[in-house]
Amino acid sequence: MLRAALRRIALLGFALGLAACAHQPAAPAVAAVRNVVPPAGPVAELPSNAASAALGAAPRVAMPGEWHHQAAEDYEDLFDRMRAGFALQEVQEPAIDEQLQWFVHNPDYLERTFQRAQRYLYHIVTEVEARGMPMEFALLPVVESAYEPFAYSKSRAAGLWQFIPSTGLRFGLKQDWWFDGRRDVIDSTRAALDYFQALHDQFGDWLLAIAAYNVGEMTVQRAVDYNKAHGLPTDFWHLKLPAETRAYVPKLLALKRLMAEPERYGLEFAPIPNEPYFAVIPTGSQIDLKVAAKLAGTSYDELVELNPGFNRWATDPDGPNRLLVPIDNADALEAGLKTLSPDDRMHYLVLTVGRHDTLARLAQRYDTSASVIVKLNGLKVTRLHQGETLRIPQASADLAHSVLVAAARVDRPERIYGRRYAHRIVYRVRPGETLGLIARRHRIPVKTLARLNHLGPADRIIAGQRIVIERVALRSYRAEYAHHSRRMLYRVHRGDTVYSISHQFQVSIKQVKNWNGLNRRHKIRAGQRLVLYINRRGQEG
Repeated sequence: MLRAALRRIALLGFALGLAACAHQPAAPAVAAVRNVVPPAGPVAELPSNAASAALGAAPRVAMPGEWHHQAAEDYEDLFDRMRAGFALQEVQEPAIDEQLQWFVHNPDYLERTFQRAQRYLYHIVTEVEARGMPMEFALLPVVESAYEPFAYSKSRAAGLWQFIPSTGLRFGLKQDWWFDGRRDVIDSTRAALDYFQALHDQFGDWLLAIAAYNVGEMTVQRAVDYNKAHGLPTDFWHLKLPAETRAYVPKLLALKRLMAEPERYGLEFAPIPNEPYFAVIPTGSQIDLKVAAKLAGTSYDELVELNPGFNRWATDPDGPNRLLVPIDNADALEAGLKTLSPDDRMHYLVLTVGRHDTLARLAQRYDTSASVIVKLNGLKVTRLHQGETLRIPQASADLAHSVLVAAARVDRPERIYGRRYAHRIVYRVRPGETLGLIARRHRIPVKTLARLNHLGPADRIIAGQRIVIERVALRSYRAEYAHHSRRMLYRVHRGDTVYSISHQFQVSIKQVKNWNGLNRRHKIRAGQRLVLYINRRGQEG
């Protein structure tokens, strides 16, 4: 755990968005400002304006030459291995100090971020090191996505490295119904480092490469050309760039400064073991992720977090035919795959084509696409014949919410990417409001609202803060049941509880809560109407 030990530093009411959207300017998300409680007991005295004194003085950052260099595998703490590879020159700029203040006063944000990062950080550090690049690049996903693999921006950037679709395709990231390589840990890291190298080859400067990664190389090139034409310096600090980009590079440099000497700012980082978190296991062919999780002896949720590139409940039939699994579960999965029969790998619905069935109608009925049905069944023509047998992809009923949202973005792009963001708004927080209250009012799960804004469900928000609300998340969750169930509105009676209602209609408590945006602290009341999806073969209620 990351523990705050800020010594008598007053809280600054300053919040800046930390999740920058790569390659295309966009308004950054706003993180909550949190109160930091000083530790009990005697503390070292600081000047009265401690914040400015601590952050404004010339930092004494330990650079690679001052570290005891050793083989990568000899470091016990992954953070120490990272520090030894920091290579970007230390500079004194007010913009860096400003960003550093936010990080120092929001230690909980960094705690959550590095908890998520533990799954991916060893792989990224190893890849950066293998290319001889500045190790600061391993910190860029903190700025880009808060190390959230399902992070998604309004400009359609996705994944740890926040690739927009066009840049992803340019660097070989597959994007189809089954799979989005922009979210895949291995593929996206390879593509991001390829992109950084290409940008460095173009500009000959790492800071310009980082700026171009954020805003696009053409924008940076135009700014460089303008300064050249007017006899001005062409380094990052003298270019006229969008405000987001002017903050983006300082964020990374501020984070590097903090990570190099956390004790200088009253922070302590719990070590991350310098060892692989996951192993890459070839699957040979398509497999249901829940089947794979059972074979490996790990949870489905853990498998999803390690393999966020898959849009569905299973791997892509056309590859990549591999899964990332926790290192301790790798042998079990490898052994289990050898004994698994082809019929046990995947579950499909087998149906007989009716008189009026068409590919479009079947795709709509079973929440898939015509092209997937054609490919799965090896159809040579798109016209169906009555009586023929087809296999239809059969989704699990309790897919992870993050996967459902990812699938919705593929299935209904016009609802999300169109000119009108009908289901996405930027909301200004009012006095006294909490994340839970806003989530209930807009009928989305509080965890979803928190994740969209890179916050924790219990984080404090302040009046005037802007947060993103995306209703498509709940809509997509409901869509999972819409084709197979009957939608009904239930009027809550006196004495009803979520448990009694779920028992009466033979659905789970979790389903009732997710369908209606409820959380643990939200009590239902008599007269309230709840949305339920009742299995057509079950109780009709």
